[in-house]
Amino acid sequence: MVSTRRLRYFQVDAFADAVFSGNPAGVCLTDDPLDAGVMQSVAAENNLSETAFVTPTAEGYDLRWFTPAVEVDLCGHATLASAFVLHNCAGEPGPRLDFATRSGVLTATLLDDGLIGLDFPARPGQSVAVKPDYAAAVGCDVAEAYLARDLMLVVADEATVRGLAPDMGALTRLSDGFGVIVTAPGDECDFVSRFFVPRGGVPEDPVTGSSHTTLIPYWAKRLGKTSMVARQVSKRGGTLYVDDRGDRVGIAGRAVLYSRAELEV
Repeated sequence: MVSTRRLRYFQVDAFADAVFSGNPAGVCLTDDPLDAGVMQSVAAENNLSETAFVTPTAEGYDLRWFTPAVEVDLCGHATLASAFVLHNCAGEPGPRLDFATRSGVLTATLLDDGLIGLDFPARPGQSVAVKPDYAAAVGCDVAEAYLARDLMLVVADEATVRGLAPDMGALTRLSDGFGVIVTAPGDECDFVSRFFVPRGGVPEDPVTGSSHTTLIPYWAKRLGKTSMVARQVSKRGGTLYVDDRGDRVGIAGRAVLYSRAELEV
């Protein structure tokens, strides 16, 4: 007989005020670390943009994130979802949580009005030349381009970002960056964006914390503001309350529980 482990599992809509909006994340609570292959298989089975695996330690929690295809080094919405689950479903009493991750120690703090604030490293992009294949891949003119972990493309306005119909094959073939951020000034917020990661198994991520580690430094400098409201204008959409803190950024949002289950792996 093959032995199995039972895992507490939750699906949470992050950067959302109600279910069926924001970005759905899977959260697995484990008493002991899982094999990386098992975590990748669970993430592929879930087929969400990210599944988080949370394991308690003496200092706080270990946290890892997997797309259906790969492990990633930073994920905002699944970190927000993990903090929400620990506070609302697992009896975590403290307002602050410390997560040991591939991007260092990240903190999540309960704020007012249902918000959870994340403290992440800033990843400002370096200005790069706009290549013709950038515009061909996203299907619109590109005014500026910046490269960090992801390629960030600045376009004219919010309507352009909302109307994008990118060529996923062309995006996958781009040699610059893991994912592609497209951003513009917002009509009713400070800035808007969309985020595409076809090479990571996620054609479009609905609402992305990690992309904002590059977006926030750019828009803080361009707008002359340290506190801003951002909107990711995917089909599901989500709002992020963000702060530029120099070499760190603050990203806050709400989350809603969609389901809970028990996995046997």
